[in-house]
Amino acid sequence: MKLISWNVNGIRAVAKKDFFEQIERLNPDVLCLQETKAQDDQVAEVLENLEGYHVYSNSAVKKGYSGTAIITKQKPISVKADINIKEHDQEGRVLTAEYDDFYLTTVYTPNSKNDLSRLDDRQNFDAAFLAYLKNLEKTKPVIVCGDLNVAHTEIDLARPKANYNKSAGFMQEEIDGMNNFINAGLLDSFRYLNPDKLDAYSWWSYRGGARENNVGWRIDYFLVSESYIKNVKKAEILMNEYGSDHCPVSIEI
Repeated sequence: MKLISWNVNGIRAVAKKDFFEQIERLNPDVLCLQETKAQDDQVAEVLENLEGYHVYSNSAVKKGYSGTAIITKQKPISVKADINIKEHDQEGRVLTAEYDDFYLTTVYTPNSKNDLSRLDDRQNFDAAFLAYLKNLEKTKPVIVCGDLNVAHTEIDLARPKANYNKSAGFMQEEIDGMNNFINAGLLDSFRYLNPDKLDAYSWWSYRGGARENNVGWRIDYFLVSESYIKNVKKAEILMNEYGSDHCPVSIEI
């Protein structure tokens, strides 16, 4: 199976570009989207002509904001939105599909914001989300993908010294949150298979020619249960796929 995750920064916007040609060419078995910025009926409308896939989505209460979706060839055993914690279930940030051998969860982790006003909220989300995943893992392994809004180590962003403990996405509290996921046995598949790969990023600012100069951040991940990591044959960042300020990331299992 080929699994792809992509923060599309608005599904209605990306659909006006090469999105459907990209899906056809990349041919994922499952495509997980974050930041759809659309209500469930709008996601369904945008994707209504996409043949061969089942579409599931989770939208925010606030219209045009956040949102996640799972687009899958194989119909899942079940699909569940959110994590059963009211304060974290208003923004459509989590969607889980159950398959025979694993749970697949896609997540759009809250951004701490430039003024760090959501850093506490984000830390609370990280802890609650990890507890949710570990509970799933009691039944079967977990694959979690999405925009986790953190660069884990210095090699995961182009300018670590300028951003450490100054910028959302590379605060020590956020790094600690990622450490907690990995220490709990949810392994970063890209780093597991590509431990020393440099200049591999998944998000670039729209300012200052960041993407052209590859001044980026790796903040999109596939985390995989330690018991299942042996099944991951390839983990890639599809840096040549355009359409959003993020590029897709993928694994093959």
